[in-house]
Amino acid sequence: MRRYQEMWKSVIREEIEELARQAVDPQSVVSETPPRAELGDIAFPMFPYARMLRRSPAQIAEELAVRLNREEPAAGGVAARGAAGRAEAQGPYVNVHLDRPEVAERTLGAILQAVDLYGRSQAYEGQRIVVEFSAPNTNKPLHLGHLRNDAVGMAAARILQTVGAEVLKVNLINDRGIHICKSMIAYQEFGGGATPGELGQKGDHLVGDFYVRFAAWAKEDPRAEERARQMLAAWEEGDPEVRALWEKMNHWAIEGINETYETTGVSFDRLYRESDTYLLGRQVVLEGLERGIFHRDPDGSVWVDLSAEGLDRKVLLRSDGTSLYVTQDIGTAVQRHRDWPFDRMIYVVGNEQRHHFQVLFKVLEMLGHPWARNLHHLAYGMVNLPEGKMKSREGTVVDADDLIERMEALAIEEIREKGREAEIDDLAAAARKIALGALHFYLLQPSPYKDMIFDPKESISFLGSTGPYLQYTGARISSMLRKFGERRERFEGGSFRPELLKEPEEWEIMKRLSAYPDVVLLAAEELNPSVLTGHLYELARAFSQFWHEHPVLQNEDADIVVSRIALARGVRQVLYNGMRLIGVPFLERM
Repeated sequence: MRRYQEMWKSVIREEIEELARQAVDPQSVVSETPPRAELGDIAFPMFPYARMLRRSPAQIAEELAVRLNREEPAAGGVAARGAAGRAEAQGPYVNVHLDRPEVAERTLGAILQAVDLYGRSQAYEGQRIVVEFSAPNTNKPLHLGHLRNDAVGMAAARILQTVGAEVLKVNLINDRGIHICKSMIAYQEFGGGATPGELGQKGDHLVGDFYVRFAAWAKEDPRAEERARQMLAAWEEGDPEVRALWEKMNHWAIEGINETYETTGVSFDRLYRESDTYLLGRQVVLEGLERGIFHRDPDGSVWVDLSAEGLDRKVLLRSDGTSLYVTQDIGTAVQRHRDWPFDRMIYVVGNEQRHHFQVLFKVLEMLGHPWARNLHHLAYGMVNLPEGKMKSREGTVVDADDLIERMEALAIEEIREKGREAEIDDLAAAARKIALGALHFYLLQPSPYKDMIFDPKESISFLGSTGPYLQYTGARISSMLRKFGERRERFEGGSFRPELLKEPEEWEIMKRLSAYPDVVLLAAEELNPSVLTGHLYELARAFSQFWHEHPVLQNEDADIVVSRIALARGVRQVLYNGMRLIGVPFLERM
C-alpha cells in the first residue's frame, strides 16, 4: 500500500502548495490508517497547515477534498496524476477511498506475473551484509536457544536478500577454550575410549554428556578445574596428544550438530572456527598494545579502558597470555573483512551479550577500522518452555533434537485428531514439515528482542496464530485450485473482472496482498521477522473469513468464480513467498 500512500502524499502536497503559494516540506504530509474501514483507506491530518493557510484544519480538509475530486484532467485531477480514488473530508482529516478495482487489477496482476519474485525489491542493492548466527559450542548439542537464534538468523538473511542485499551467512564454531577442555578431561577420565558409533549416540550428545560429567566431578574433586586450565594451556602450546583428542571430539560434536542443521533447514555460506582466528586476535591486541591503545597490568594481562565511553575496563589477554572471547572475536571480525569486505555485519546473539558487543565494536573502532561503525548486535531474548525444560541434558537447557522429535509426535497427534490422515501421503514427512513450521513461526512471532515462552502444544495447533494455521490455509487454497482445474469446463467463458471483488472481506485481503512488499522491506529495515509473521497470519485469517462468508466454486456466475480464483491464487502465492522467508514449509495437502 505504500505505493498508493506515496501517490496521494504527492498529490496532497501539490494541492497545499497551490493553496499556500509556497513550497511545503514533504515530511509534513503524514498518513494514517482510519480507525474504521468505512472511513476510508488512508487519512491525512490537516493540522500542520492551519497556521500557513490561516484556516481551521476542518476548513482545509473540506476545500482540499473538493479540489482533489475535480475531474478535469487539465486542472490536474488526481486520476490524471496516477492517484486513483476519491477524497472526502472527515473533520480535520482528508480521508482517501482508493479505487478498489484499480488496486485489485494492479496487485493481482503484479503477483501473478512475478509469482515467486513478488515482494522482492532492490532497496538494498549494492549492500554487502554478513549475518553471523548459531555459533555453537563443540562441548554440547544445540538447544532451544540455538533454535531461536537459527530461526532469526536464517529469516534475517533471507529477508535482506529479498530486498536486494548480497548476504553472506556465516557460522562461528566455538571450538576452543576452557569449556571444551572440560569435556575432553572428563572423557579422558571416564570415557574409556568409547565412540558415538559404539554407543549408538549422536556425537554432539556424547560430548555433551561428558561436559555434564565434568560438572559433577568438579564438585567432588577440586583438582578438576585446574586440570582443565592446564589442558587449555597445553592446547595453546600445541601439545600433540591434547590436539589429537581435541580433533576427535570436535569432529564428533560438529558432525552431530550438522545433522541438526540439516533437519531444521539451516545452512551457511562460510564457517569460521575460533581455533583459526584467536591467534590473529591476540596479534591484533598486541599490536594495539604497542600503539598505546591498550595497556598492560603488572600481572602481565592486557586491558582496554573504556570508562570514557561509559563502559569499563576490559581484559583482552590473560596474564598467562591466553585469549578470551573478545580477543578471538576481534580476530574473527578482522579476518572476515579481509575475506569478504562487507558494508555491514549483523551478529545474531542473545541479549545477555550486549555489553560484550559494545566492547567489541568500540575496540575495533579504536583499532582504526572504519567498518566497525556498521556492526550491529541483533540481540534476541531468552526462550524457555512453560515448565522450564522438556528434556535437558544439562539440567538448564532444552535439547534441540529432543524438542523436534516431540514436535513431530505432537504434529501426528494433531493430524489424527483432525481426521486429516487420509489426506496425507507420507505422514512422517508431513509431520516433520508441520513441526518445523510450528517451531519456526512460533519462535519468530514475537519481536526477537523480547524474551518468550515456547509452548509446543500451542505452537502445533491448526488454529490461531501458528505455522500450521498458515500451512493449513495454503493447503486449503491448493485444494480449491485443484478442484477448479478439474471443473474448468463449468466456468468456460468466465473472465477476471476486478470490479466484482467488492465484498469487504475481499478488500481486506487485497490491502494485505498489496502491502506485502512494504512489509518485507519493513522487516529488513527493522531486522524484525515478526513484522512478516504477523502480516502472514492476518492474511491467512482474512482469507479464512472470506472463505467462510463467500463460496467460490459454488457460485453460478463464472466471472465471479474466475475473479475469486485469481484472488485465491494471489493469497496462495504471497503465503508461499512469505512462508519461505520465515522457514515454514508450504504444504499442498494437509
